[in-house]
Amino acid sequence: MTVHFVGAGPGAADLLTLRAVELLHVADVCVYAGTYIDEAVLGHCREDVRLVDTQDLDLDQITTVVVDAHRDGLDVVRLCSGDPSIYSALHEQSRRLDEAQVPWDVTPGVPAYAAAAAIVGAELTVPELVQSVVLTRTQARSTAMPDSEALDEFARTGATLVLHLAITRTRELAAELAEHYGVDCPVVVVANASQPSEVVLRGTLADMADQVESAGLRQAAVILVGRALAEDVRGAESFLYAPTRDRSAKG
Repeated sequence: MTVHFVGAGPGAADLLTLRAVELLHVADVCVYAGTYIDEAVLGHCREDVRLVDTQDLDLDQITTVVVDAHRDGLDVVRLCSGDPSIYSALHEQSRRLDEAQVPWDVTPGVPAYAAAAAIVGAELTVPELVQSVVLTRTQARSTAMPDSEALDEFARTGATLVLHLAITRTRELAAELAEHYGVDCPVVVVANASQPSEVVLRGTLADMADQVESAGLRQAAVILVGRALAEDVRGAESFLYAPTRDRSAKG
């Protein structure tokens, strides 16, 4: 049997891929983090599935559950909130499975930042305004950040910033980022994207901390910062669709 790491998307049960839904339909065991995975997503599982909530388990305990299920000949889905390629501990879990000689694969999901951008109808890359997106996080009660990945260095680029695990430090971060983006720089904060408890805040680096504190946001939120997030954003038009582009040329 194979252990399937499956991106559960931002929360809505209809934002999973067809492959993810199919894997959930046949899974004997579904391992998930109850803090982030909405119950509606688990509704894709069979009625007799064994559900294992990992929010009170450490990594070795989770591995034991998965390996034991595999050795019992059971199909296992390990649900990851958003997409497994970002902040999912995929490499730690898969390394342990390799050591136990347990096969595994990955099914991607809709990442939280993409869901957040969709909610406000934003394109994070606007021609001749910003063409790069930085996905990063801050350090609070979490693993240390590499010295070379200081937020100040990313901010100097002017790229659209996507900040995960940062909602409790919004005021401190807003002050730091304002030095490079300006206090009037647009900010979008989305908590529990696509879920019934979804909260969407729009503002600037000048007022976002006040909004976050007023809303009482403490977790499961993503912060988007950059000029591309302005509601009346104006940039150049893409050359890809320009009438002057020679469409007879290849490449």
